[in-house]
Amino acid sequence: MEALRVEQLSSDLSGVALRDLPVPEPGPGDVLVRVHASSLNYPDLLMTRGEYQFKPEVPFTLGLELAGEVVSAPEGAGFAPGDRVMGGAKTGGMADYAALPASNLRRIPEGLSFAQAAAMGAAYSTAYTALVEIGRLQPGQWVLVHGASGGVGLAACDLAKALGARVIAATHRADKLARIEQAVAVDAAILNTGRFREEVARITDGKLCDIVFDPVGGDVFDESTRCVAFGGQLQVIGFVSGRIPEIAANIPLIKGFSVVGVRAGEYARRFPERGKAIAAEIDALASAGRITPHIDRTLPLSRWREAFDAMAAGEIVGKVVLEPGR
Repeated sequence: MEALRVEQLSSDLSGVALRDLPVPEPGPGDVLVRVHASSLNYPDLLMTRGEYQFKPEVPFTLGLELAGEVVSAPEGAGFAPGDRVMGGAKTGGMADYAALPASNLRRIPEGLSFAQAAAMGAAYSTAYTALVEIGRLQPGQWVLVHGASGGVGLAACDLAKALGARVIAATHRADKLARIEQAVAVDAAILNTGRFREEVARITDGKLCDIVFDPVGGDVFDESTRCVAFGGQLQVIGFVSGRIPEIAANIPLIKGFSVVGVRAGEYARRFPERGKAIAAEIDALASAGRITPHIDRTLPLSRWREAFDAMAAGEIVGKVVLEPGR
């Protein structure tokens, strides 16, 4: 089978290559899946450089998320050959076949393609955990979503709108504003460069935002402290900007807001029953057509370099999906 391997850590993808490998042998409790789609995530790019917090031993196969068909499953796993499934692990998804624990998989919601299913998991899980589990989002509330062109940010916009919130999508690139609005019917799309607090205040009639969803960090976080309403939340999702910001404790004290860190994967591990419930609730929304992952482009696995370069250059709105076997 073909698999996308990191054979050496590098800053320019020179250590990444497609290789022929044996089909993996499922371990006890593992399900063997024929992979039809694997979505690209920012951590995949970081892992090629050794810059992600999870650092697998080289060589390893890339791919956090996948969707495909069950080839074989152990008795009692709840799956049978031919079942359409989605899920993943920290590695292994960008290959013709993957073997992973049955607990890492679930059936694809009705109406979703393999590509959409591969694009949905981590992004919508992060968005739901942040906005609903931790943010207690209510209809009519204002939500400011940074990094709105990325897979996680766009999922947060899509989910928040589905749940009745009013959404301001923010990005640092003017050429992406219209593309974001085409992907999700947000209430406003703005640039989050410089001083954007005044624009947020204008859009919300001075109310500011009940939740600020920030996977960017850096200067965006600093200015976002001026955009949170009293009693609101500034949610720390990540630091795509590269700078981990700091905040003086008197700022949330005086302005009456909370700064909350969100680690969706860790949340599901610590509270497995809630993790299962979150997945079920996301699947129900997808089956009802209320949320739909936005795919920027679908490429054969052989064109993996194009996908990674597009992500590194910030060209993507939504998700890129790679299809093994093409």
